[in-house]
Amino acid sequence: MTAILDRSIRDIAQAVRDQEITAVALAEAALARIDVVNPHINAVVNLNPELTLKYAAKADAMLAAGEPLGALHGVPMTIKDSLDTFDFVTTWGTEGRADFRPGRDATCVARLRQAGSILLGKTNTPEFTLSFQTDNNLFGRTSNPFNLTRTSGGSSGGAAALIACGATPFDIGTDTGGSIRLPAHFCGIAGIKPTSGRVPATGNALPSDGLWAPLTQPGPMAKRVDDLALLLNIIAGPDWVDPNAITGQSLLGPEELDSPLRIGFHLSNGLAEPTVDILNAIQTVVDRLKQAGLNLTHHVPEGIEMTPLIFSRILGADDHETVLDLLERCNTHSPSAAIARNLAQPKPGFSAAELSQTLAVWDGFKSSMLRTFEHFDVLLSPVNAKTAIPHGEDEQMLDYSYTMTYNLTGWPAVVVPCGLDSEGLPIGIQVIAAPFHEHQCLRIAQEIQNQLDFFPIPSVLP
Repeated sequence: MTAILDRSIRDIAQAVRDQEITAVALAEAALARIDVVNPHINAVVNLNPELTLKYAAKADAMLAAGEPLGALHGVPMTIKDSLDTFDFVTTWGTEGRADFRPGRDATCVARLRQAGSILLGKTNTPEFTLSFQTDNNLFGRTSNPFNLTRTSGGSSGGAAALIACGATPFDIGTDTGGSIRLPAHFCGIAGIKPTSGRVPATGNALPSDGLWAPLTQPGPMAKRVDDLALLLNIIAGPDWVDPNAITGQSLLGPEELDSPLRIGFHLSNGLAEPTVDILNAIQTVVDRLKQAGLNLTHHVPEGIEMTPLIFSRILGADDHETVLDLLERCNTHSPSAAIARNLAQPKPGFSAAELSQTLAVWDGFKSSMLRTFEHFDVLLSPVNAKTAIPHGEDEQMLDYSYTMTYNLTGWPAVVVPCGLDSEGLPIGIQVIAAPFHEHQCLRIAQEIQNQLDFFPIPSVLP
């Protein structure tokens, strides 16, 4: 019965509509697989099987009554615990919200429910999403299903680990510096960080206003690129609450492109040299695409070397006020180790002139980077300089510049798995496009997935 969970979301939804399987049986299958894998990886932090099965029974009754059905009718999902859910406890990974029910859904969650999806539970996240390793004081750490001594990444590490195990068809993550793309790379799944403003961040742990807000985007995570496109079309569009959500930008499916795309690529951004295994995996993709008749040219965007300086100054410019405010509002008195380290950093104490200069440099960086699209439609790069690191290992922050860059520019980026390293850990490739051109990076990501037909199977599965 659980084999149906390994099919695409479109196929699962069609199976429910065709009465090949009931929504109740589908939810039971997902809950059963969670029971098998979660003791190993600690990805799911909140379940309510009774409520889930009640929703599934209602979905079956709607189908039987001939009521209108959404695109995801009866399809189970999990949701990252940084995104509010009105009926499930939403902790944001912080002790002060250990039993907190928000009373309303995050915008993207509400849209998925309106499309007919059924919530299984919440997946683990570091406190306030502010770490590249998924660990917190409430639930502990999430392990990588390919090697339990390694991290699943952060901050959407619970989501990525569970999808990799086939225990949920999809999840919604959030990405401020790589928090969708890094776990996708570490756990061998697909994920997309949409264009800044494409999907409302209303109901996420990090506020949708303030200096950091343009960095953060919710986005779908699944095994297949085609499913990312389906889900993105459902959750995109302004909600008239998030001040950064953009109006008037339509979405296209990757199949709607009929002209060849100009593709740039680089194996290294000049800030952190990837491992040999990652370099070889990316080069193999480049070679396969060339053999398929696509035109690829080496390109490193002008200004990319400014990423670490600008990212660190933007995050530091508020003198810890964002984090301190979150701790106070959540009534959290004992922050996690990651948050404590953040607060232990000296306050930059920017003057108004220094803040103004930082914002001007950020705009100049975005302008310089945009010149890429005078010559290219899509850009390929590594996701990180390393594969999944051991639990608790200190990060080398330049390794994470491959994702941070595109939070600063606001460009959309997809990650798909493209190989395994010598230790059997997944390797992803990042496919980047111009703002509001998700259809282009999805198109090339789909081509890569078609060429490789690679869906790695975690060692934790029986």
